[in-house]
Amino acid sequence: MSESQNENWFEDYAEQQDDMVIDEYDITAAPNDFNVSTIYSFLESGAVKIPGFQRNFVWDIGRASKLIESLILGLPVPQVFLYETARNSFLVIDGQQRLMSIYYFIKQKFPKKEKRSELRDIFDREGKIPDEYIHNDEFFEDFKLKLGDSLPGKENRFKGLKYSTLGDHKTQFDLRTIRNIIIKQNQPQDDDSSMYEVFNRLNTGGVNLRPQEIRTSMYHSAFYEMLYRVNTHPQWRRLVGRMEPDLHMKDVEVLLRAFAFLIDGDSYAPSMVKFLNQFSKKCRTQNSAQNEYLRGLITSFFDACSDLPAEAFVRNGRFNVALFEATFAAVASAAFAEHRVLQGKVSVEEVRSLESDTEFTKALLEGTTQTRNVDMRLTRAKAILGSL
Repeated sequence: MSESQNENWFEDYAEQQDDMVIDEYDITAAPNDFNVSTIYSFLESGAVKIPGFQRNFVWDIGRASKLIESLILGLPVPQVFLYETARNSFLVIDGQQRLMSIYYFIKQKFPKKEKRSELRDIFDREGKIPDEYIHNDEFFEDFKLKLGDSLPGKENRFKGLKYSTLGDHKTQFDLRTIRNIIIKQNQPQDDDSSMYEVFNRLNTGGVNLRPQEIRTSMYHSAFYEMLYRVNTHPQWRRLVGRMEPDLHMKDVEVLLRAFAFLIDGDSYAPSMVKFLNQFSKKCRTQNSAQNEYLRGLITSFFDACSDLPAEAFVRNGRFNVALFEATFAAVASAAFAEHRVLQGKVSVEEVRSLESDTEFTKALLEGTTQTRNVDMRLTRAKAILGSL
């Protein structure tokens, strides 16, 4: 299935309906010139973090070598965008490939292509790549500059050099500066929701990020790690109708919304983006026991759906997000209140009854993210499906 076909698989009433009101925030963007040595120390210490949506380092050694050569020569390189989340703590909005090229060159090791996903997981978990991996030939090769000849028959003077063999050029490389644009929200201080729109507008990497990709970066947590695990559950993949996870995390967002409506549906208020952002932020403080309970709860829901046909939540060839999230929130409500897992089975007749219910479908025709329509869908689901 092509990427464009996969994107259209989810029938989502909330898509392109929510606009963040950005003018209610006080946001500044200030330029800072950090030298290479400082940038490396920021990455090594974890002060600069590369968020989850920028999943893997993708440059080859030739392209990374060109960047290093440009820095040695003092040529201009593109600026980096950072979001200041706290004092001396930053998220990279744009610039992962450049920053990681510098990091790996100073480490004198270049990641093998087939190991980069695994290394990214290690980087996320440890805040850096421990030396036992850096010096493991299974993961890395030596980072020697791979550069073409400057003129026919005249070899590039930096070709084959490592960080430790730069000689007189090492100091000038360390002191070269890269312009960093630091984005900071000044007000309100207790609400970082503007970060979502900043990511949305200022990412310049040439990729149109989807809402959940941005949200994953902002609110990465143990709760989100649980969602990723649930997203690979065979029964969920059967229900969603696709064996492979969505490239843009739309399936993760569906799971997030199901939990959000179950737990905080009674307090829903537009916009959907803000509702999901606030719920994601709240879930960062959950302990491992609560996350494990929620994992067990939703997998028990999958078991309760085991008698449903594989595409029970598919309508007109697309996965019906509204039907799924309302069904889960309704049937899991009693179990959640009693802190237990589901008991019993979800009836296909009841799901079809909800799908064709006049009031439920009417609440999907116009103003679908308005509070009254969200409340109506959840109310009708509880009335028709009950709880298990």
